[in-house]
Amino acid sequence: MKTWKPDRAATRCTLLILLLLLGACARPELSPLPPDAVILAFGDSLTAGVGADRSQSYPRVLSELSGLRVVNAGVSGETTAGGRARLSATLEQHTPDLLVLMEGGNDILRSKNPESTRANLAAMIEMASATGVDVVLMGVPDKMLFTDSAAYYKELATEYQLVFIDGSLASLLRNQRYKSDPIHLNAEGYRRLAESVHEALVEHGAL
Repeated sequence: MKTWKPDRAATRCTLLILLLLLGACARPELSPLPPDAVILAFGDSLTAGVGADRSQSYPRVLSELSGLRVVNAGVSGETTAGGRARLSATLEQHTPDLLVLMEGGNDILRSKNPESTRANLAAMIEMASATGVDVVLMGVPDKMLFTDSAAYYKELATEYQLVFIDGSLASLLRNQRYKSDPIHLNAEGYRRLAESVHEALVEHGAL
């Protein structure tokens, strides 16, 4: 009677498939933030808090929720080209432990070339990563009704293995209850946005 022996090639193939599946299931994680950590909230008017008092902006609320210093580096009207130009100096000035990047809305509103927007966002991600700063990417909705984030946000999150907050901003902007005007949030909207960022930081190990 023949004794069954496992086929080594088949075994190796099975192990390889399992490893690939495990890799696909792995999700990005963030480094735990110490009590003296600095979070840099970088973006345009939605980061600055236009539509509400600056004390009600999402970075201020995030600071209250996390107990950490959150720098509001939002510039109203800025495009990703402008953000790309100023990020290096901002990183050097504040030396953050974590960057929350939410930019691109003005590119979309002004119908900028999506490839240029994507390239600018990629450059900012690489700039932060090169200094050892973790990046959380916030998706910004496209002009199309009922869409979540423009496609390149998810592409960049996958490419750079980033914690990605998709749909939160779009959901808030679709609800008049959370808006101060067609493109900005009100105080309650910014609080909800801050809560979604805080939840992601907790879920992915930063807090």
